[in-house]
Amino acid sequence: MNRLLAHPVCIIGLGLIGGSLLRDLRAAGQPAFGFTRSCSGARSALSEGFDVSDDLDATLARAEEEQALIVLATPISAIDGILDKIVTLAPTCGITDVASVKAQVYDLVLKHGLAGRYVGSHPMAGTADSGWKASQEGLFRGAAWVITFDHAIDTSGAVSSAWVELWFDVARMIKLTGAEAIPSRVGHHDAAVARISHLPHLLAETQAIVGDNGGALALSLAAGSFRDGTRVAGTAPALVRGMCETNSAALIDCLDEAIELLTEARKGLAAKSPSIAELADAGYRSRIRYEARSGITAKKQDAHAATTSVSGRPVLRLQPGAPGWIRQLAHAESLGARIEVF
Repeated sequence: MNRLLAHPVCIIGLGLIGGSLLRDLRAAGQPAFGFTRSCSGARSALSEGFDVSDDLDATLARAEEEQALIVLATPISAIDGILDKIVTLAPTCGITDVASVKAQVYDLVLKHGLAGRYVGSHPMAGTADSGWKASQEGLFRGAAWVITFDHAIDTSGAVSSAWVELWFDVARMIKLTGAEAIPSRVGHHDAAVARISHLPHLLAETQAIVGDNGGALALSLAAGSFRDGTRVAGTAPALVRGMCETNSAALIDCLDEAIELLTEARKGLAAKSPSIAELADAGYRSRIRYEARSGITAKKQDAHAATTSVSGRPVLRLQPGAPGWIRQLAHAESLGARIEVF
């Protein structure tokens, strides 16, 4: 499934994720254009030959004229206002987004009556940097990229052929970036990313503060484990707040779980014979399971493999619109499987 989309892609927001998507699509030969509110970002993108504007209304009007797939790559706080404009300026375009929280976006889509024109998505890739200058070709290669299907569940599978084609287009777009499409419903996605994305941000911020409180000597001695453990603490605070605060309920659940584990570890260290054996053994086993699923062991052995190999995730092949395909998506979700679409 490497063929291009039938229509252009219009990306609203050209920071790290939106900008990297624009770079990947152009590299794949897929017609794409975008909007950024940053005048300097627009100038930089234009100087590199990208089709970019800092006029949102004109960009959405063009998307309607060309029947483009609109990708919302802005902070979640901006999505409600952009959906307002889409209703007026691009009333027939398909819509996806790349927000790190899916339930809140889906609620906004329902509020605007756009569920039949929306398929959510979220690439599990990024860096601590932001803005157009941080964007890079190949950012998503080999990464998991969630694709949602709640509209099909909500309508008991009675979806329009236009929605099926939109879902197929989003899957094709993911494929063009070299990512692996993994289906999920919005609530299940948010519960999962609270554990493997949002909680790590809280822990990284905490670890950075504790290390810094150790003073000059601690920072001078800090090496790989501190660097890697605090990497995402370098993310712009507004972006961290946007992720964590909009997924607070799910994040609280796994934060409580983490606090319980750390509390037990503290008890073990305070005992007459200090021990964290249970935590260390369980953590080691969990890491091994992650490495097997992600293919990270092979990537450590061969640096080139990081850009060419697929992960250890199971794979399911399906045909959008075929009998039972929604059940296949739900089954793939339960397995954490990547999908191949034909």
